[in-house]
Amino acid sequence: MRKLTVFNQVSVDGYFTDAKSDLSWAKQNQDDEFREFVAGNASGEAELLFGRKTYEMMASYWPTPMARQNDPVVAEGMNNLPKVVFSRTLDKASWNNTKIVKSDPAAAVRKMKSESGNDMVLMGSGTIVSQLAQAGLIDEYQFVVIPIVLGKGRTMFEGVDEKFPLKLTKTRSFGNGDVVLWYETTT
Repeated sequence: MRKLTVFNQVSVDGYFTDAKSDLSWAKQNQDDEFREFVAGNASGEAELLFGRKTYEMMASYWPTPMARQNDPVVAEGMNNLPKVVFSRTLDKASWNNTKIVKSDPAAAVRKMKSESGNDMVLMGSGTIVSQLAQAGLIDEYQFVVIPIVLGKGRTMFEGVDEKFPLKLTKTRSFGNGDVVLWYETTT
């Protein structure tokens, strides 16, 4: 069975976007060590999953010459890996290797997990994270905790109405203050 991992950056107070849906705070303190870690993640084999908003943000950057210049390894991975965008409103996906899924994300992921193929990584996409978490479809969470307090914003788990325990399996800290936490679901 294919594994589904969530990879997201969060503030110390638990938000993955600020109150204005801005993510620039997550990139402000990156150093060579952290960039090397991200490049290592991007060089793997996975199918990338996104909600529409995250997809549009990613698709507006990664195929550009600026992305290829600033982050060539990550840009290559992001552009070449297969991608799925969950959207009821998007009619066309301009980013190569992208498939649009208009049906229920939980039902679609349940089916995808039962099929053969590479593991899947869901990035950003708080609404989708919330839906898939409630459906018990996420196997692992990788949170990059950025040392900043936003005060207001969006959590990935808005709408989750039941507690679900997680087990910490690994940590890694970086010289820039970022900490990656790996959690598995326990149910």
